[in-house]
Amino acid sequence: MSLLPFTAPRQGRLLAGLTLGLSVAALAMAPASAQARSLETAHGEIEIEGQPERVVTLYEGALDAALAAGVTPLAAVATRGGDGVAEYLSDRVPDIAMVGTSREFNLEAIATQDPDLILASPYLSDEQYQLISRLAPTVVPENNGFSPDGWKAQARLYGKALGRTAAVEAALEDVQTRAEALEAELQASDTTASLVRWMPQGPLVMSSELFSTGMLEAVGLNVTDSGLVKDGRPHSDPLSLENLEQVDQDLLFLATLNDEGRQALDTARQSPAFARLDVVERDRVFAVNGQLWTSASGPLAARAVLDDIEAALLPDSE
Repeated sequence: MSLLPFTAPRQGRLLAGLTLGLSVAALAMAPASAQARSLETAHGEIEIEGQPERVVTLYEGALDAALAAGVTPLAAVATRGGDGVAEYLSDRVPDIAMVGTSREFNLEAIATQDPDLILASPYLSDEQYQLISRLAPTVVPENNGFSPDGWKAQARLYGKALGRTAAVEAALEDVQTRAEALEAELQASDTTASLVRWMPQGPLVMSSELFSTGMLEAVGLNVTDSGLVKDGRPHSDPLSLENLEQVDQDLLFLATLNDEGRQALDTARQSPAFARLDVVERDRVFAVNGQLWTSASGPLAARAVLDDIEAALLPDSE
């Protein structure tokens, strides 16, 4: 399946008639008695009729929220560093269709799904929206920059679009309860922690304003990016091994996205610069899945991150 970037205007001409036809057909098939609901999105107010049955997600957080709400989408995009959905969701949607990546979508593959609702990313461009929204009502959350709690508002919007507001609220409350219980058990407010994604070009310190670092904060840890991440950026520039002491905190969570990253980390672990870190000597370095910790978001991802934190810091609790 070839991925078609949105920068090619010819695609818009080829698909315009098809997509407009699909949109009209989807509206015609909506139950006449369905109660419409209005949603405020990044592209203005849209109305959703009835209970969507053919949902396509173009954002990892949207897939997570849909599944948490009890809806199984027909299609999704591949997670960063992989060719399928993130591993923590793969068992839930073993047969889900892939319609692109987080940056490129195959419009023909999306149209083939005959969607009646598309849940997209807050980073979707205006140009992309103009094309995709011809296929079906497309929900795009407001892009308010990086925030450790922004995923909650996104999940609520997706839940409302799906007609599953109560289910999403219940999932969010469950996450809150679990985080508070872990915080009480850990008693770790004076404990510093950093999250680092190890890439082939070197380690990237992740911002303290992200979803997963927000979960670390939610259990009472003091998360720091050591001042290495510029405002509005998700991570630092790659660090050299000689500068690793800048991430030498009480706890270090190390994420990798794929085999290349894991191989680079394995090589780095053999270096004197890595071995002399105090956090390494104290054996307080924890390997985590980068697809989950540095790419995902949503209620199910939050539960999975909390599971990892508990397994790392309270290994005898089970």
